[in-house]
Amino acid sequence: MSIYLSVVLPSYNEMKNIKRGVLDEVYDFLKDYPKSWELILSDDGSTDGTKIALSEFAKKDQRIKFLANPHRGKGPTVSAGMMAATGEWRLFTDFDQSTPLKEVTALLKYTDQYQVIFGSREIIGAQRQKEPFYRHLMGRVFNLVVQTFAVPGMLDTQCGFKLFSQEATTTLFPKLYVYSGKKERHDAFTGAFDVELLYLAKKYQFKVREVPVIWQHHATDRVNPIKDSLLMFLDIMRIRLADLSGKYPNHESH
Repeated sequence: MSIYLSVVLPSYNEMKNIKRGVLDEVYDFLKDYPKSWELILSDDGSTDGTKIALSEFAKKDQRIKFLANPHRGKGPTVSAGMMAATGEWRLFTDFDQSTPLKEVTALLKYTDQYQVIFGSREIIGAQRQKEPFYRHLMGRVFNLVVQTFAVPGMLDTQCGFKLFSQEATTTLFPKLYVYSGKKERHDAFTGAFDVELLYLAKKYQFKVREVPVIWQHHATDRVNPIKDSLLMFLDIMRIRLADLSGKYPNHESH
């Protein structure tokens, strides 16, 4: 039977979130979902017991698959999950469920016209809850850089809630260059892989739609505002340089 919706949940040392019931929250939505689905638990080389917890959780339902990856960062971990998925539509969503999975229904409304549909915390109708001022400011400054150098017109590239058609998935993810995941990492850096994906979506002329979603801040010690902002800025320059030097092959438009 063909799958309509694949949900990819990337993880890295997530025992704190597992203990607060995130997996049950995701599964509770999916088990009542009216169309065919699968859940891909794609782990980024966790070392805190997450892998064991995920592989145990996957035994609940044959539609849940556990994928163990080497620690190469969020981009390659999401990519591995999206490429292992078989759904007509494939969503990746943050493990902490800062945007709850039920918001996917808002994105799926646009599948008849668009191939890449992503959640936004910035456009009219979006809700941001409990976000510290410095995080919002950091996001706005970063987006200004993104719009200037990479994807003009997109107000929030960094919301980890993005839906791709099967064709968009199989075209875009293998073409990631800056976030191709060839090197193993020693930190939890997320980076600007969303920007590279959306840059490629524009380059290959997929129809892209930004949709307002509900988003709630969850405290984390993984974000270093100054260091991460600098690294992400450098990665945006690497994306532009990769394009200028022909790292992204020519492809028919859509």
